Amino acid sequence: MAQPQLDVFQVIADPSRRYMLQLLSQQSLTINSLAENFDMSRPAVSKHIKVLHAAGFISIHDIGRERHCTLKREGFTELQQWISFFDKFWITKLKKLESILNQKAN
Repeated sequence: MAQPQLDVFQVIADPSRRYMLQLLSQQSLTINSLAENFDMSRPAVSKHIKVLHAAGFISIHDIGRERHCTLKREGFTELQQWISFFDKFWITKLKKLESILNQKAN
C-alpha cells in the first residue's frame, strides 16, 4: 500500500525535521551523524529522514557502508513559491499605503 504524499508544510511542521534540515545546510551528514544530534532512537531518526527524502528535501547516497544525506534545492521550491506569493502581497499593500500617505502629506 502506497504511503500518502505529505504536504511540504506537514513535512517541515516537525521541529526535529526542521533541525535536521538546518544541520544539513551546513554539510552533508551520515544518518548516524544526524542521529547523534537527537535524543531519540535511531529508527525514529530514520523515519524522519525517510519523510524528508520522500518529500524531496534531501537525497541519500550510499558511500561505502554509510548513507550520506544532502539537501536538495528542488525540495524547497514549493515553500519558496508560497513565501514569494505573500512577499509580493505585502509589498503591494505597503506600496498602496505609502501612496495614500504621500497623497495625504501633499
